[in-house]
Amino acid sequence: MSSFAIDADVITPCTPAELFPFVDDLAAYPPWMRLVHAVTALEPDDQGRPAWQVELRARVGPLARSKRLRMVRTVHQADTEVVFERTEVDGRAHSAWVLTATLTGLEAGTRLDVRLHYGGGLWTGGVLERVLRDEIDRGRQRLLELVAAR
Repeated sequence: MSSFAIDADVITPCTPAELFPFVDDLAAYPPWMRLVHAVTALEPDDQGRPAWQVELRARVGPLARSKRLRMVRTVHQADTEVVFERTEVDGRAHSAWVLTATLTGLEAGTRLDVRLHYGGGLWTGGVLERVLRDEIDRGRQRLLELVAAR
């Protein structure tokens, strides 16, 4: 098994309250994070926390790979932090996926720090990590464009 974490950040020209809606609901991710191909809201989990079916899709050369995950929002601190964790309900063991977004207000905007942790062994040799990192880098620019257009 080869787990990894990807850390990324971006400074946006808005307040934490203005940026938070872009990160606290997984359904808001596809327009700026194209790795998140499709999102469907599900019934809340047994603790009443929101849940989503997320399809991740990435291209590796001529091949497209996709993965479906049931994600639950496990932390929700308005305008400050949100955490989504893979929580499947099929009774089988699954690799961990944890997405954490932390917002810090600055004098002239907001710093968004994102950490994506993957605890599995899908693909070897860092291929998945490289694909995820590249897509996150592209997502920064799209997020800035959406924030500017709000």
